[in-house]
Amino acid sequence: MIRLTRLNRSEIVLNAVYIERIEAMPDTVVTLTTGRKVHVLEPVQTVIDSVSAYYRDINILPKLHDAPMEE
Repeated sequence: MIRLTRLNRSEIVLNAVYIERIEAMPDTVVTLTTGRKVHVLEPVQTVIDSVSAYYRDINILPKLHDAPMEE
């Protein structure tokens, strides 16, 4: 789950698994797999970073320091 702020400054907690798309229009719009759109104050990169951190926390994405080094 990730915490975001709606345009009216209320907090929303979304399940990152259901995020289909993140767009800047100029507000950040998070589109869920259900088709629902949520406009948030956070910039696109902040949302992406939050989603990536969530996936790392639940061990879906490897942690950067755990990834094998390429030679």
